[in-house]
Amino acid sequence: MNLNRQRGLALSALILWGVVISLVAIVGIRVLPDVIDYFKIKRIVRAVASESSGKTVPEVRQAFSKYAEVEHIKTIGPADLDIFKEDNQVVIAFAYNRRIHLVGNVSLLLEFRNSTSGRGYGP
Repeated sequence: MNLNRQRGLALSALILWGVVISLVAIVGIRVLPDVIDYFKIKRIVRAVASESSGKTVPEVRQAFSKYAEVEHIKTIGPADLDIFKEDNQVVIAFAYNRRIHLVGNVSLLLEFRNSTSGRGYGP
């Protein structure tokens, strides 16, 4: 038997990987609620845009407000929506930033933006 060739992980490598996995998990846990809110807002905006043909801008904002109230969305309000017509279809766009404090003076900035036109929104 050749006992000189050992395989496995050293304790220091195991601790290092544990720290890395823990940090990634902590960041994921802090980011996940904002990502879930973004997808809720995106779904609400698409639903409102699909049923908004022939409605005025205040009516579209009111419809968004009702959906947002049901889904408990506090991130953006009806006034934060950009509503316009493109090719005789109502297009609703939104963009917002979320700053998540991590530790000390370190923060993570998340930029969310979307549009129902399919062309993207913003720069």
